[in-house]
Amino acid sequence: MKRPKVRFACFTAACLFFLVTAHAAESLPAMGADLGNMTISGFSSGAFMAVQFHVVHSARVRGAGILAGGPYYCAMGSALKALTSCMSPNFLAFLPKPDELRAEADKQAKANHIDPPEGLRSSRVWLFSGGRDTIVKSAVVDAVHMFYLQWLPESAIVHESLPDAGHAMIVPSAGGICEVTGPPYINHCGDFDAPGHLLAHLLGELRPRAQAANGELLAFDQSKFAARNAGMGDIAYVYIPAACRAGGCGIHVVFHGCRQNVATVGETWVRQSGYNEWAETNRLIVLYPQTSSVTNTNGCWDWWGYTGPAYHIRTAPQIVAVWKMLERLAEKP
Repeated sequence: MKRPKVRFACFTAACLFFLVTAHAAESLPAMGADLGNMTISGFSSGAFMAVQFHVVHSARVRGAGILAGGPYYCAMGSALKALTSCMSPNFLAFLPKPDELRAEADKQAKANHIDPPEGLRSSRVWLFSGGRDTIVKSAVVDAVHMFYLQWLPESAIVHESLPDAGHAMIVPSAGGICEVTGPPYINHCGDFDAPGHLLAHLLGELRPRAQAANGELLAFDQSKFAARNAGMGDIAYVYIPAACRAGGCGIHVVFHGCRQNVATVGETWVRQSGYNEWAETNRLIVLYPQTSSVTNTNGCWDWWGYTGPAYHIRTAPQIVAVWKMLERLAEKP
C-alpha cells in the first residue's frame, strides 16, 4: 500500500470503462431490505474497513468476514504505522495491543461517536489469512482475532487459513493461481470458497450456491450518498436477486481491496469475487461500494486517516456514505 497521491489522468481500459459507466449510472433503488439482517465483509484494505464499520455500527451489524485485514484503529491515524505495524509487523514495528484498541473503542463510545462495543457480543466473525501472503502477514489477522475475543466467545469466531494462498480473495471459479499476489487479487485454491465459508458462518446454513448469478447487477450513482471529501467514486454496484424485488431480503456489504475498484479493474471484482452466486439462492442483496482512485491512487479504503482524523467513527465520510446506501436499500419501494 502506498501513500495517497493525486492522479489527474485516466488512460487504462478499466478507467475508460468507469467513465462510460458513470455517465449511465442509475439511482440506487429502494428495496425494502431488512437492515436487521445485515452483514459485511472485506478483503485487504476492505477488511480493515469492514472491522471499522462493524465496530462503529455494532448494534446493527450481525457479523463480519475479514480476509487479510487488521483490528480496529490499528494504524492510530498514521500512514507509516499502517504500512509497517499493521501490514508487516516486526521487532521494530509492533502491532498495537488489544487493550489499547479497546480503550479507543470505549473512548469513542463514551463520546457517542460509535455504538457501545458491547453490541459486538451478539456478532459472529469469520477470519482468513494466506500462508504466502506477503502484503498483510498472518500475525495481523491473528491480532483481529485477539481484538474480537475481548467481547466474543471463541465459538463465535472462525479463523481459517490456507498455507499456499497469497494475498487474494479465494474463489473456486477464479483464474489466479493460489500462491500468486497480484491484480485482480482473486485466486483459485482447489475448492475453497471464501464467500461461501464466511456467509455460512455469519448467516447459518445456506442453500447451495447458484451455478450462475442471474439477478441484476446494477451500477448506480454513488455520488448522491458520498461527500466530496469521502474518497469514493461516482458509481458503485448492487446485486439484486429476482426474489428480492418483493422486499424482505438481507444485505451483505462487500468492501473491495486496494487496486480492486471499478476505476482499476472494471467489473471484475463485482462479478468474480464469488458473492453473487450465493446471494442468488439465499435472498441476499449484495452492496459493493467503491472508492476513488483520485483521492487515493491505489483506491484503498481509509483505515489510517487520509480523509481526516475522524476516519474511524460514525461521522467518517466513507462510513456515512455506506450507511446512507444501506438506509436507501431498506426503504420501501
